[in-house]
Amino acid sequence: MAAALLASIAVAADDDPADIPDEGVDATITGADFGGAAPLATSRTVRHWSSETTNGVNGVTYQYNMVGADPSTDGSAVIGVDIIPVDVTVGGREFKGSQITNAVLASPLFSTSFTVQTSTGPVTLPYSYATTAAASNALGGPGAGGSLSPGNSGVQLLDATMRAQFNKIASPFYHLVLDPAVHDPVAIDVPDDKGTIVTSPVGVTMANLDMKWFRTRVQNQLGRLNYLDPTRLALFLTYDVLVTTDGTLATVVVGAHGAGPATGNGNGNVLANGNQPVQTFVWGSWLSTGFFSRNRMWAIQDIHSLSHEIVSWAVDPFVTNTVQPWFVARSSQYGCSDLMETADPVAGLGFAVGAHNFDINRFSEHRYHPSDQAFLPWFMRSDPQTQSKQHDPSVGRFTFLGDLNQVKDATGNRIFQQAATGC
Repeated sequence: MAAALLASIAVAADDDPADIPDEGVDATITGADFGGAAPLATSRTVRHWSSETTNGVNGVTYQYNMVGADPSTDGSAVIGVDIIPVDVTVGGREFKGSQITNAVLASPLFSTSFTVQTSTGPVTLPYSYATTAAASNALGGPGAGGSLSPGNSGVQLLDATMRAQFNKIASPFYHLVLDPAVHDPVAIDVPDDKGTIVTSPVGVTMANLDMKWFRTRVQNQLGRLNYLDPTRLALFLTYDVLVTTDGTLATVVVGAHGAGPATGNGNGNVLANGNQPVQTFVWGSWLSTGFFSRNRMWAIQDIHSLSHEIVSWAVDPFVTNTVQPWFVARSSQYGCSDLMETADPVAGLGFAVGAHNFDINRFSEHRYHPSDQAFLPWFMRSDPQTQSKQHDPSVGRFTFLGDLNQVKDATGNRIFQQAATGC
């Protein structure tokens, strides 16, 4: 079931963010290896289905696992999510994931509707993905909105994404629903040599932690939290926390997902002759508006990193789905990748949806900004089996943004209006 908590927003008195000079940090967002595990022949993990697709270019048949029910069965799945707020203290300053939990619960990640204040009182509206007021332009800044995913409304973001990907928007039966439960926060005190405080030129502050050190902290929690259930997703939520490998902001990580053997705490025998429990997990950070460059990283705010990782987790829960290698110049930080990480090719691109009144500063737009996602046909070099409201009525979309994804290659061709190219 979707979270019942609703956001509420009043008319904002802030300056128009478009009129404020862009003085945010211009960084490159990249991924991090938080570990993976083969699913084995086990029922003691998140519900998932397996299939295979033959690549239309190299003729290789690739197998993969995805969370939920097989779309070909028109079934539905509800996946429990254990939200673990992580309260980080670095340099005497607190960055509390527990302070932003309500904003995440009210977001399209877990809710299907939101509330706005009008002159006649509050009005509840469904999260709708039929259109968007704004989407990333070709450079990553704010661009025009338009038609997004017609008919896709009143569902959670992950559900909307999967329904679009597998052409199930008209189906009353196929759904992938997240059911969250919030737990007590986990406190992490960061040693002086493992983290610093960084402030953008306009005064937005975040915690910058050593990636290897923080990754170990997350992995350690998987062995300490007795309530974790491998059939549910463990979601570690931070607030304005990023990690780096060298302490500089040239390349930063704001989320990750992974999988690993579950511990014996509450999970029974972990040496179970092929039926060992496998725990999947996500770390994502709510990001305050204004830290990153508006002109190149506009969408990287609020739930962007969380949406990036949660959808990527659903498409590759065990971090084992491989494809023909792909390369995107705009996302060159991922190199020549053979991973079916759906948000990596479109890293930093997103759109606006809904309304909220959380974590407000003078840069806030009062909307959520989910990540775009590349769909299975893009990776498999195959014909999309998705909505046909695109540049060619006979061809479906290769990403959730579809025609709104304006990124072009050096010759002017729109990269995501066609399948992936090799390295």
